[in-house]
Amino acid sequence: MNRASLVFALLLAVLLPLSLLAGRVWIEPFADHGPANAALILAELRLPRAVLAIVVGAGLGAAGAAMQGYLRNPLADPGLFGIAPMAALGAVASFWLAPLLPPAWAPLGLPLLALAGAGAGMAALALIAGRTAEDARGGAGGGIALFTLAGLMIASLAGALTALAITLAPNPFALSEIVLWLNGALTDRSWREVAIAAPLVAGGVGVLALAAKSLDALTLGEEAARSLGLDPRRLLLLLVAGVGLTVGAGVAVAGIIGFVGLVVPHLVRPLTDRLPSSLILPSALAGACLVLAADSAVRVLPLVTELRLGIALSLIGAPFFLWLLLRMRRGML
Repeated sequence: MNRASLVFALLLAVLLPLSLLAGRVWIEPFADHGPANAALILAELRLPRAVLAIVVGAGLGAAGAAMQGYLRNPLADPGLFGIAPMAALGAVASFWLAPLLPPAWAPLGLPLLALAGAGAGMAALALIAGRTAEDARGGAGGGIALFTLAGLMIASLAGALTALAITLAPNPFALSEIVLWLNGALTDRSWREVAIAAPLVAGGVGVLALAAKSLDALTLGEEAARSLGLDPRRLLLLLVAGVGLTVGAGVAVAGIIGFVGLVVPHLVRPLTDRLPSSLILPSALAGACLVLAADSAVRVLPLVTELRLGIALSLIGAPFFLWLLLRMRRGML
C-alpha cells in the first residue's frame, strides 16, 4: 500500500464511525442514556447506508482515475462514457415496466433495469469503438478519439430518451420519483442495495487494476505504448468492463452522483508518482471518503427535507471544475 492509499484508508477509518453517529438523531457513544432504538438505527439504517456510500464512492473514484489515465485528460469524468446515462435510462424505464414484473421481482426492478442499461451502454461502446481500437492504421489515438465520441453520442441519446420518459411519465407520482431518483441519494437504502452493488464494484475495480500497467504505458504516447506491447483492443475492453461495472452499479443503487470521478484523482495525484497504476486504489479510497463525508453532511444539515447527495456533490464539483479550467487556462497563456 503506497502513501496515498494509507492516508485515505486512515481517513476512512475516522469517517466511518463519525458517519454512524451523525444524523437528525445524534447517537452519543459514551452517554448513559441514548435513544431506545439506537442499536436498530445503527444496524439497519446507518451502517448499510455508510457501507453503500463507501462502495459507490470507491467505484466512482477508481473509474475517474482510470478514465483520466486513458484519455490523458485531467478533465475527464466517467459520465463521458455514456454508461451512467444509460444506467439512468434503464432505471427510469423501471417506473414504466414495474407493473409488468412479478410481485417477487418488483423491489429489484429498478436496480436490475439500471444494470441492464449500463450493460447496453458497455456493449454499444465495445461495438462502436472496438474495431477502431484494433485498427493499426488509426493507432491508439484513433481508438481513443472514437471512444470519446462514441461515449458522448451514447450519453446524448440516453439523456434525450430519459427526458422523453420524464415528459411522458404515467402519473405525477412517477414523475416525482423519477426526478428525485435522478438527483442521486442514499436515503432509505438497505443491505439489499449493498449486496447488489458491492460485488459488482469490487469486480469493476479489479478489472481496472488489470488495466493499470497498460495505462502507464500509454502515458509515453500511443506509438511508444504499442511498441511496448500495448494491445489497444484489450485495454479498451478492460476499461469498458471496469467502468461499466463500477459506474453502473453505483447508478443502479444510488442514482446519478456526479463529479466524484473528476474531483478525486486531483486530490490523490499530488500524493503519488502520477502514474495511473498508482492512482486507481488511492482514488477508490478517496472516493469512498468523499461520498461518505458528503452523505454524512447532508444528514445533519438543518433543512426541512434532506438535501439530495447528487446535488450536494454537484455544488462541490462544479466550482472545482471551474477552478481546474481557470488553472489550465492560465497555464496556456
